[in-house]
Amino acid sequence: MLASLYLGKTRRLSRFNAIALGIVSALLVVLPGFHPGEGGRWYDRRFWPTVGNTILFVAFAVPGVTISALLLAAALNRETRAMGVLRTLFFLSQVLSVTVVTLIWQIMFSPRQGLIANITNALGGTPVTWLTDDQFAMAAIVITTVWWSLGIAMILFLAGLQDISKDIYEAAALDNAKGWRAFWYVTLPNLTRTTTLVVVLQIILHFQVFGQSHLMTQGGPNDTTQVLVRYIYQTGFRGSELGRASAMVVFLFFVMGAFSAIQFIVGREKNA
Repeated sequence: MLASLYLGKTRRLSRFNAIALGIVSALLVVLPGFHPGEGGRWYDRRFWPTVGNTILFVAFAVPGVTISALLLAAALNRETRAMGVLRTLFFLSQVLSVTVVTLIWQIMFSPRQGLIANITNALGGTPVTWLTDDQFAMAAIVITTVWWSLGIAMILFLAGLQDISKDIYEAAALDNAKGWRAFWYVTLPNLTRTTTLVVVLQIILHFQVFGQSHLMTQGGPNDTTQVLVRYIYQTGFRGSELGRASAMVVFLFFVMGAFSAIQFIVGREKNA
């Protein structure tokens, strides 16, 4: 199905033929019973909701890391001693282990003694039980992950920013492109490859999320933060269903490969 979409996009097949090929491929999978619906051979009461949780996590974490790292890199792209110190401080979170990171944020999210709860109380609000509330538990894990993952993405964007020639900015300034206009029309187009690299790396990394869910919420409450790698771990090592766990690992591999291929195809088309 992905191949048919790619062939249609690159015009190696007509759009009609690509759509027809995709439909036939889907029918060959669905008709023999290879579908995730109830009664299908791929049906699993916990597996597909877990896949959905993982995709939801990636959908929030990847843009969060990418946008935050880009803005930080743009702000710190100055050759001064203070900027060098700030770069080091923002990168420090990257070298911490997942155990230390989750411990820090468990304290931050504590409804009794956490910093966020104290600020909420000072403003006259009611503290949120972040890690035990169905609506906020995933948000807590995403916030923790964004803070932890900023370092490498920020360094990659800094390298990309420093690779842009100053002559381009000087030429843009002659056309009155300064400040945000220069950032939008000069900086971002010249960071296309760097952005693609960062997004691909973040997608691959965050599809393998395990420690944050395992240590902060244990997959709860009510499996709202149960992610795929943790479910694979439980199935293989706690449930001793190694064959089933291996099948889920292969599924995860193909999902990460598909997203990586899509990102590279999009990046190649933008650069063409």
